[in-house]
Amino acid sequence: MAIVPGTADFAPGRVRLTFLVVDDEGRVVTRPTARVWLARGLEQEPFAETTARAERIGVDGSEEADAEEIFVAHLDLEEPGKYWVLAEPVGGRAIQAIGNVVVAEDTAAPSVGDPAVASETPTIESTGGDFAALTTQSPPDEEMLRHSVAGSLAAKVPFVVTFATPRYCQTRTCGPVVDVVDAVREEYEPQGVRFIHVEIFEDNDPANGTNEWVQEWNLPSEPFTFLVGADGLIKERFEGTLSVRELGEAVEQHLVAAD
Repeated sequence: MAIVPGTADFAPGRVRLTFLVVDDEGRVVTRPTARVWLARGLEQEPFAETTARAERIGVDGSEEADAEEIFVAHLDLEEPGKYWVLAEPVGGRAIQAIGNVVVAEDTAAPSVGDPAVASETPTIESTGGDFAALTTQSPPDEEMLRHSVAGSLAAKVPFVVTFATPRYCQTRTCGPVVDVVDAVREEYEPQGVRFIHVEIFEDNDPANGTNEWVQEWNLPSEPFTFLVGADGLIKERFEGTLSVRELGEAVEQHLVAAD
């Protein structure tokens, strides 16, 4: 069986691996947890074991994705290199799936502790209210289009910025991330945290390639979501899809409790 990874931009340290398990008929296997083993090679003994937790993709009312849940495991990988992963969903018919994790010397996208890039991302004001130029979300996610990244850094306020394209999200592991971020916004915006959505493609057209803001942040894939503190430093980041629970806990810990 195959592991379909949802994350790939790794550096040594704490790694958040998201993945789907797909059976021999192409069906996604969803269970509450999965056992996960790590080894340096296919013929080597595992050196670590952990548990992956199924996290919900999207929110009520989100467009249907390839899966309702995705497994999330946190791995401590202290050295660059290629690691092999064996995942076994717990319960039901015995299924094992294999894949690998490649850890580079450094991540491509900004990492925790790095300064956020002061991108002049577009807003309702800067585009004169041209929502077609701002977002592919329907209806438009207006509350996440009011502030730019550069403006939020200048104002020294904590913020969440998600780089995602709701209409053109194409991989099996790419969920309705903007819906998730908007749901968390409703709880934490009143506490002084800004939430920003930035599209991926130039003129919102995949044929034109990625836009200048994606290039400024050197994003190797999408979606990516970053939590930035009032000091302008990245406190947490999520590659790929994420759940309301994951993002809410991170905002509470890094942007609210730390304020």
